[in-house]
Amino acid sequence: MNDFAPYMNKVIKDFETQNPEIKIKWVDVPFSEGEKRTLASVLSDNPPDLINLNPDFSALLAQRGALYEIQPEYTQQFNKSIINSLKYNGKLYSLPWYATSAVTIYNKDLLSKSGAEIPVTYEDLAQIAPQIKQKTGAYVLLPNITENDTMLRILNKYGVTSSDINSENSIYVFDFFKNLYEKDLIPKESITQTHREALEKYMAEKIVFFQAGANFLTMIKENAPSTYKNTDVAPQIVGKFGQNDFSLMNFVIPTRAKHKDEALKFALFLTNSENQLEMAKLTNILAVNQKTLEDDFYTKYDKTDLSAKARVISAKQLNKIEPVFTPARNQKEINTITNTAVQQILLNKNSTKNILDDLQNRINALGE
Repeated sequence: MNDFAPYMNKVIKDFETQNPEIKIKWVDVPFSEGEKRTLASVLSDNPPDLINLNPDFSALLAQRGALYEIQPEYTQQFNKSIINSLKYNGKLYSLPWYATSAVTIYNKDLLSKSGAEIPVTYEDLAQIAPQIKQKTGAYVLLPNITENDTMLRILNKYGVTSSDINSENSIYVFDFFKNLYEKDLIPKESITQTHREALEKYMAEKIVFFQAGANFLTMIKENAPSTYKNTDVAPQIVGKFGQNDFSLMNFVIPTRAKHKDEALKFALFLTNSENQLEMAKLTNILAVNQKTLEDDFYTKYDKTDLSAKARVISAKQLNKIEPVFTPARNQKEINTITNTAVQQILLNKNSTKNILDDLQNRINALGE
């Protein structure tokens, strides 16, 4: 988010005015140091009372018994599917603060030249890929399938988790991308390059579709104005179950926190409908408060405002996010070995089934 210190200072002041017996001290920690400092602090005798984390790391702390359980009666103001996504072993150890959900950014001029329609599913994407390449010389997209947990999130759209990564559905998804790769319908860099490089290719009009958050529209507008003039947005590309992918930041309260009730009260104040709407208008995030998501800000847009259109599409996607991608224990290690398997399969080093059987064994070993 941009510098939203003035917003935070105002919210803190409002909260302290309404609760004169509580004083808030907000400490900003650099993202790169967040996990290390958080782990040390929650295991100390004097941890922060409320911490803003990503769900992956929150789940890790919950596994270690380091987080305070939040009771269901405190979740009424939130989007129910988002709350369900945060549960660990059926219990809740965090409250959501804000979300993001990628949309499909596309070059309407190139799409028009190809004569293709906007794809809804990955299968649609594969069907129009040859037509796009033949008519425009551009690739359909650069999928970044070896970056972080990208492939695992795509697999989730087909009902696959890391516990059944050698299943028939999984083989189908891996072979789907292998087929596109071998036929040169996605760039060779798909197994090495990142989201940032996909953005560069989109701005250079070398790919037609680019899946990203609404904030990327500003980057395109500033760095490639001619491409931006030909840009439009559509819903995220989906898989077998039709659900949308999303990301969250949430609040947790350490088990050893000395002011748990006050921390919970402040978290609920930060995420009430008014504060969520005010923060949303300052940033590119999605609210997690259900009442805020029903506001005109998230349901209506001027046709000339592309960012507003993307925001409305993004917010609507939160209505269909289940089954959600749930981080596993040792998620970073699972990401790494899965991405190696993607490279092996696309480079045709061995049969997909053999590689995935080996991957499954390695993932199982991580959990032992």
